[in-house]
Amino acid sequence: MNRRESLKSGFMGAGAVLLGTSVSPTFDLAPAKLKNNINHSVCQWTYEHLSIEELCVLVKKIGFSAIDLIGPKDWPTLKKYGIVSSMCNGAEISLTKGWNDPQYHETLITSYTEHIGLVAKAGYKNLICFSGNRNGKSDEEGLIHSVNGLKKIMAIAEKNGVIIQMELFNSKIDHKDYMCDNTLWGIELCERLGSPNFKLLYDIYHMQINEGDIIRTIQEKNAYFGHYHTAGVPGRHEIDNSQELNYPAIMKAIAATGFKGFVAQEFIPTGATAQAKEKALRQAIKLCDI
Repeated sequence: MNRRESLKSGFMGAGAVLLGTSVSPTFDLAPAKLKNNINHSVCQWTYEHLSIEELCVLVKKIGFSAIDLIGPKDWPTLKKYGIVSSMCNGAEISLTKGWNDPQYHETLITSYTEHIGLVAKAGYKNLICFSGNRNGKSDEEGLIHSVNGLKKIMAIAEKNGVIIQMELFNSKIDHKDYMCDNTLWGIELCERLGSPNFKLLYDIYHMQINEGDIIRTIQEKNAYFGHYHTAGVPGRHEIDNSQELNYPAIMKAIAATGFKGFVAQEFIPTGATAQAKEKALRQAIKLCDI
């Protein structure tokens, strides 16, 4: 299941099935010792075999304190465990219907205005957004429409200290026709908006597929990046030696820029059991903990 299918199936608004024994806030977490050069996170939808509470337990057990792509409904559970919603969601319409189409602006402006307030009140910082699909629009048309719409919320985001982050997707394999499918288009959008509270969510997996040259891009364009996602290429699975990216080298490049935001694991674990999936996350965090 990819993120689009998960979104359509309503995973963000529905509880996952509990596996194994029930959890309690009094368990022994026995966290690992991490180096703190990278602020680690994990995307909830890739571990949806666990309930939000179970994922909180696992995250604390591994030794970090952030989960990506969590909306307001589940923030109380995160707070119970001292975990941050490192990339908030819930304001978007969908991945395909976004800011590049003016027919959605009224709905998006209303929703983002509300969610910016919720994110700030909760003490979080990042709120995701999407360009939407091209649907016949040129890159320039998409830029004009996106700027016109996003400008209506940026002053609100700035006032509340919330960073609006547009995710870069590949349009070759996973998200056909998505407009924000290359770094230069995203950077041009950042430049035209001219707000320090608008950044790009640089998804390493997606940009390896559409562009490559990951480390050089991070070194040269990092000022525009507010968040990172990982996954193995090809296949979007574990970031181990079965795939083509050198994640320790990429993490060193990110750390060298002075980046203080989050790097979230977004690979789909291939293990058949909950134990195998947990092992995969542990290994990914260890690999990226440079």
